[in-house]
Amino acid sequence: MKIYRVQREVLVAVCDSSIVGNTYRSDGFKIEISEEFYGKEEVGEEEVRKALKSATIANISGEKAVKLAIEAGIIDEENVLRVGDCWHAQMVVL
Repeated sequence: MKIYRVQREVLVAVCDSSIVGNTYRSDGFKIEISEEFYGKEEVGEEEVRKALKSATIANISGEKAVKLAIEAGIIDEENVLRVGDCWHAQMVVL
């Protein structure tokens, strides 16, 4: 997980640690799960939940991370994309 703070925005980038370094493609979509964007720090589920609840923008990749965001009420299951084998969701607070 990695947290970015820019002015009033808090962007949380979180993914399953097992998919870092992978690239997924499907139906014209491509997603790269880079350590540079998602970070090097592995954190527990409670810390991820807390960060997502404080986020104004979230970028979530991987089945485990997306399911956690769904359980936390951050993402609606019907809005989850599947790019190849990678689950992906984004959230923005307006």
